[in-house]
Formats: sequence, C-alpha cells, structure tokens
Amino acid sequence: QVQLVESGGGSVQAGGSLRLSCATSGFSFGTYWMGWFRQAPGKGREGVASISDAGRTNYADSVKGRFTISKDNARKILYLQMNSLKLEDTAMYYCAADPERVAGVGQTTDFGYWGQGTQVTVSS
Repeated sequence: QVQLVESGGGSVQAGGSLRLSCATSGFSFGTYWMGWFRQAPGKGREGVASISDAGRTNYADSVKGRFTISKDNARKILYLQMNSLKLEDTAMYYCAADPERVAGVGQTTDFGYWGQGTQVTVSS
C-alpha cells in the first residue's frame, strides 16, 4: 500500500534552516505529483510547494526564495529544504502524493495520499 513518512522536523531559531524528508513506498514515485503542505494551530492546511513528475516546481508566495522542494526518484524520497525560517513557518508539515496533474501548489483535495506529518517549530 501507499506509504509516506515524513521526518526532519524539529525546533529551530528564526533565521535557521531545516530539511524535511518524505520517504515513500507502494507507488510509482517518479510518475506522481508530490507536494508539501502545512497546518498551523487553528488554521487550515495550506499548500507550500509542489513538484511534478518531470521536476517542475511551484511555491506559495510566502515561501518563495526560502524553501526548495526536490526529489530523488531512485530513492523515492521527497525533500523540502527550508532556509531563513520565520516564526510564521511554525506548523505541522505534511507530504502528499497524487497520480494526477496538480495546478500550482495544489489544494488538499488535489492529493489522494498523505503522510502523518512532522512538526516544525520556529522560535525567536
């Protein structure tokens, strides 16, 4: 079955960096659209970045220039490099996958498979 397992979250000071990973199995990773979402306490889940099967990337305006999404098709791992972290980046981060094309960073309804999330906490 499809599995997505995030890791790499943690606590970091503002201005710092983290790299999230999403290990996957159970589907043809290289042919799927992949995405990162986040959900802060009391807020809805929002798209952060997406990457197409061909490697085309999209970013939310709030993270452009700071976050980089990438993937390793051979290892079936999705990454999110997060630099210059801000207090407002604090959230649970989820990776997501879908076999169909996604427009932009996508919405939660665009992705059929989800990981369990990894917490990112940015402090001052």
